[in-house]
Amino acid sequence: MRFLVVLLATAGLLTPAAARADDRTTYTNPVSASFADTFADPVIIPGENRDWYAYGTSDPLREGEGTPHRIPMARSTDLVNWSYLGDAFGAGQLPSYARPTAALWAPDVRKAGKGYVMYVTVTETEPDGASAIGVATAPAPTGPWTFAAEPAVPPRAAPDGGWWWTFDPAQLTTPDGTRYLYYGSYFGGIWVSRLSADGLRTVGEPTRVAIDNKFEGAYVVRRAGWYYLFASSANCCAGPTTGYSVSAGRSRSPLGPFVDRDGQSLNVSRAGGTPVIAPNGNRWVGTGHNGLVTDRAGQDWLVYHAIDRADPYLDEPFGVNERPMLLDRLDWIGGWPTVNAGAWASERQVRAPGRHLGPVRPAPVPQPGRLLRGSSDDFDSAGLGAGWDFVRPDAAVTVGGGRLRWPVQGADLTGDSNSAGVLLRDPPDGARSGSGAGAGSRTGSWIAETKVTLDLGEDTVRNFQQAGLIAYVDDDHFARLSTVAIWNTRQVEFGKEMPFAGATSYGGTIAGTPGRTTTWLRLAHRLDKSGEHEYRAGVSRDGRTWTWGGVWTLPADTTPRIGLVAHGGADPAVTAEFDHLRFYNW
Repeated sequence: MRFLVVLLATAGLLTPAAARADDRTTYTNPVSASFADTFADPVIIPGENRDWYAYGTSDPLREGEGTPHRIPMARSTDLVNWSYLGDAFGAGQLPSYARPTAALWAPDVRKAGKGYVMYVTVTETEPDGASAIGVATAPAPTGPWTFAAEPAVPPRAAPDGGWWWTFDPAQLTTPDGTRYLYYGSYFGGIWVSRLSADGLRTVGEPTRVAIDNKFEGAYVVRRAGWYYLFASSANCCAGPTTGYSVSAGRSRSPLGPFVDRDGQSLNVSRAGGTPVIAPNGNRWVGTGHNGLVTDRAGQDWLVYHAIDRADPYLDEPFGVNERPMLLDRLDWIGGWPTVNAGAWASERQVRAPGRHLGPVRPAPVPQPGRLLRGSSDDFDSAGLGAGWDFVRPDAAVTVGGGRLRWPVQGADLTGDSNSAGVLLRDPPDGARSGSGAGAGSRTGSWIAETKVTLDLGEDTVRNFQQAGLIAYVDDDHFARLSTVAIWNTRQVEFGKEMPFAGATSYGGTIAGTPGRTTTWLRLAHRLDKSGEHEYRAGVSRDGRTWTWGGVWTLPADTTPRIGLVAHGGADPAVTAEFDHLRFYNW
């Protein structure tokens, strides 16, 4: 069975007979399939006469088109069956301050008085080439759209040179009628500014609400007295290994500070973020850049884009990342948003919007059972015990007294580097074997755990020093879970590398927040129906409270081993200490 099962009670899956009874009661992602192969950075708004309108980023809509559509628009009466209406802007229609080569990305559209306003990323401006947030108005959801003479957010100079990325606008109106605009991306972070009464320009001093080098794609909603900031992390566009995902923080003020379920701020080096959606082991990866829409029955839905890992590009084997529009139920559990009760993206028939969907139960998360002592090692012996193998042995590794100490190597595994050491052992053999297991294969449901201590400092640039767990087939096919320094941030990244079209593809998803120096990491393993190995990432700062992140898969015809890594940079010198590698039944 799939790693995260979407149960009838939790996400509305029907029996085949029920699904056939009335096609209007169900739908299957992607909802943009009728008019577009790709419809990235989507947002949906209600219109007049019970219509809904969707807007996407500027890309070709179909394979072979080549020429981008400048903010394609679509209409629906039920949120799942969509018709293309044309583009918001023609081939020569750019704001006066834009370079002719500028693209228009990530629109956000809102009702404003008797008309509509659109905020949109303008990727290149005159004379400096920096990005800005443009603003256009229209009398109706389909236009005609007219750009204002000046950007809502002009280009912003970075303190150390260059220009901050002024991307991904999202507007919010508070109950007292005050309007705010959120914007920004990895280079510079996410900011919020108050808008003028007409909504066409920002006023006053901006406030940063989420740290740079981790978040982009902000979207903010108010619910039960809280403001929830949804933000996307990781690479949006790494083809079959795209780990883009959405997490959330909340605040009593639209200006923040936003914190996650564990009280971790989104605006510090070790930034928090409660998972909303991440890759879950099915066909969809790169599940990110969301909007939110509430249907006429009062149910919230997350609209977002994703990538089919079997068909990741327009015009294969490479090209534009193919990111169709998906729609899934957004549930609120314990005051926090999660898609399909924590099961995340759907790939089969699910109940359509506009109907009562029943009670919600949280999707299950991995729970460790019996310790599998024969497969585990607490490093109590002097030297490595039996069962360990070293790819590219490192003589600096020492073992004893309950610790494996490994000076972080100035080496790596991604791309063509393949220079880092990998310390491996076999996972449990046949522990609670899953479906699709062949006789004698290394299979089953189990959880691998380590506790790693690694002092990466705070805020400083230490690219890309890391240590953690790895599921390893070979140097070009692995899934690596590590606490890592990424520019000024400290994150837990769950990355995957795989062969693709004669090269390698690498991408990561952000699995959780590391501790100041000590972090517990888990890889929970199962087999799906086809025999693929599915690994879900778990992270803890105290060994008791766990955050479960996304899923990566390795092929069914391989026998991955599990191990430890410590690499990414040797300056400054730092040593990773591992307390154990333990396996548990699951």
